[in-house]
Amino acid sequence: MANIWGRISDGFRGARDRIGEGLRGIFAGGRWTLVVVGLLAVIALYYPVGMMLANIVNDDVAFEAPAEFQVAKGSRAVAMAAALIDREVTQTKWVANKPFIFPSSLLDNMPNFQMGLVYAVSRFAIEMTDVLGRTRGSSQADADLDKASGLLKYDGTIWVWEPSTSLMPTASAERQYVAGQKALMRFNERLGEGNAVYDKRADNLIAFLARVGSDLGSASAALDARAMGSDAGWFDTQADDIFYAAKGRLYGYFVLLREIGIDFAEVIAEKKVGKAWEQMLGSLSTAAVMDPLIVSNGANDGLFVPSHLAVQGFYLLRARTQLKEVENILLK
Repeated sequence: MANIWGRISDGFRGARDRIGEGLRGIFAGGRWTLVVVGLLAVIALYYPVGMMLANIVNDDVAFEAPAEFQVAKGSRAVAMAAALIDREVTQTKWVANKPFIFPSSLLDNMPNFQMGLVYAVSRFAIEMTDVLGRTRGSSQADADLDKASGLLKYDGTIWVWEPSTSLMPTASAERQYVAGQKALMRFNERLGEGNAVYDKRADNLIAFLARVGSDLGSASAALDARAMGSDAGWFDTQADDIFYAAKGRLYGYFVLLREIGIDFAEVIAEKKVGKAWEQMLGSLSTAAVMDPLIVSNGANDGLFVPSHLAVQGFYLLRARTQLKEVENILLK
């Protein structure tokens, strides 16, 4: 009898042990399940939350170059160009070249805005090298301006590694742009010391405005080609890319021309072009601050689906026309 009860007791203990092991397995598996679910949740939130935190379109038309960029007797426009690079690359962070491991790699409005803005700064640096920062066309180009204009033309989509061109690390867009910013600041410091040229003549200003007008014409053509080539309305996934690239250029030209107006204040006053200059800045500012929730590429006469590209293009062409009017007045 004792043996029977012993076998029964052993059976109960075995069953208890097996049940305990099973429960421990379930709980252990539950912990791993929680870990896996947690990781998936983090991954699911990483991109959308990271995108929201990274997405900053700096279109503040009241932006002023911080004091550390200003140089007594230097150029306010050059100081602004350096400050814009610092703001976009160092302060806000450059996102146009980020690979897929960064949430900002999925953004499109902000990188297009940044690329358009740096294009405007690059154009300014080129004009400073070729026209404004030298005495007539026969003099030698300023070394710092020449360096800056070259560096700022660098492809903004290049990260520290570009496997399409080389398996070795390469110079990132941020590195090149910061180097260009430093070259601009060196020029401005020398200008403040009287060791550099900033030829503030009416004909030089006319030449610069003509180049800006030509570039705005190119941006207008891109807007027109997209507006005429699609009727997708709210669902045009490329319209916002073109819109924000143009917005970046318009914003860049607005703040740079605002500061050039201060640099050339004597010329503008002498030629009595102040009113036309302010009207031109007003049109640029209006176009630069456009920021629809969703960029729509509808019909020009659409009732419910607007054409934001057409509206932006209107103010762009208005600013271009006013640039030409300023040129004509300066010629007199």
